[in-house]
Amino acid sequence: MASEHLSLRISKETKAQLEKLAKATGRSTSFIAKDAIDRYLDLEAWQIMAVQEGLRDYENGNVVPLEDFEKEWGITHNDL
Repeated sequence: MASEHLSLRISKETKAQLEKLAKATGRSTSFIAKDAIDRYLDLEAWQIMAVQEGLRDYENGNVVPLEDFEKEWGITHNDL
């Protein structure tokens, strides 16, 4: 996959953390930053997909009544 150049501003503290992690792992700061961005994007995409799937389930009536949930988990909504 071809790569693109990205420029951004980060705090001194974040830069220091990147440099510390890069040194500890033997990787470049660019590698660490790219890996962090990739992981963040993957997590956000997964969360959006999970919420959309949950909304579709709700719209299709695929839900668990609160009483059934409480019984199966041994809790009441007051415990939450």
